[in-house]
Amino acid sequence: MSASDSQFMLRALELAELGRGSVEPNPLVGCVIAQGEQIVGEGWHAKFGGPHAEVAALAAASERARGATMYVTLEPCCHHGKTPPCVEAIVPAGIRRVVAAMRDPFPKVAGIGVHRLRAAGVEVEVGLHEIEARALNAPYLKLLGTGRPWIIAKWAMTLDGKMATRSGQSQWISGPTSRAVVHDLRSRVDAILIGRATAQADDALLTARLPDGAPPRRVATRIVADALCHLATDSQLVKTAREVPLLVVCGPLADATEIHRLTDAGCEVLCLTAITHAERLVQLLAELGRRRFTNVLVEGGSHMLGGLFDAGQIDEVHAFIAPKLFGGLCAVSPIAGEGIGPIAAALTLDNPRWQQLGSDLYVRGLIKR
Repeated sequence: MSASDSQFMLRALELAELGRGSVEPNPLVGCVIAQGEQIVGEGWHAKFGGPHAEVAALAAASERARGATMYVTLEPCCHHGKTPPCVEAIVPAGIRRVVAAMRDPFPKVAGIGVHRLRAAGVEVEVGLHEIEARALNAPYLKLLGTGRPWIIAKWAMTLDGKMATRSGQSQWISGPTSRAVVHDLRSRVDAILIGRATAQADDALLTARLPDGAPPRRVATRIVADALCHLATDSQLVKTAREVPLLVVCGPLADATEIHRLTDAGCEVLCLTAITHAERLVQLLAELGRRRFTNVLVEGGSHMLGGLFDAGQIDEVHAFIAPKLFGGLCAVSPIAGEGIGPIAAALTLDNPRWQQLGSDLYVRGLIKR
């Protein structure tokens, strides 16, 4: 592989990122077509059900694609889905060489795309910047491999590690710039998950409100884990349930009257069979995976985050640290649950990124596996 090969693949990875929040549960894919050192076509998968990256790049390149090299972040598909197979577009276009960052583990592709290209006389190389490609599509790979969604844990806390005061007040710990970042996060996920205590304390809408009234890339389903279905009818969540999807997740002890109260208000109620909170979390994640939810943003509270922490299901962290001090033994910290014993068992972020947002410190990164 040459330096130019690396440069073009990195550009393809940049393009792929542009589809985040719009293409899921499909993978993020970017594509660059080059003649020698010159890019003649670029494309990315921009919308679920829309043209794939390879097709968009071929359209941009037109006749200049003949004899060119295609750089794509994922093995080209070879099956009919919502769009025709990309392989059937690549071969007639006269692409001489395809460089793919990684094979697609989706069973209907899984090496078959590479095989068909080679059988048609196209030179194929796989593995350039594969680590970056896998990080880019980590949520897609988790959903495909485990049947569970990618869990993004988000919280705001004080410098002494408190999510609320001893009386339960939490609005607002972080500043307006940090809150704008949270709304952007909400705009690209499939669901936002909280517990009933958080719903009651904050009475938040849990919707994405972007600058200048721009629409979010996707409308997230709001999920409240509420074992007994006690979520108040006059809460903002329930009052807007007919406008924005609201899923209330209860346990086997929930009263039928309470369930009907919420369904009559426009909520969907999911009754899980497990008795314990931890077991219900596992059931819930499996159900969200069955619904093909790829990214789930968890906004608290500490009991919910602690349960996911103990289950090893947190994949990504976004923490906003404000230069404030609350103190208090009874003031909650972000992650409850059982926690760890030895320090060596701590979860760590892989290459964390640090950024100042107003007076807040914003820390984000993927959990190192």
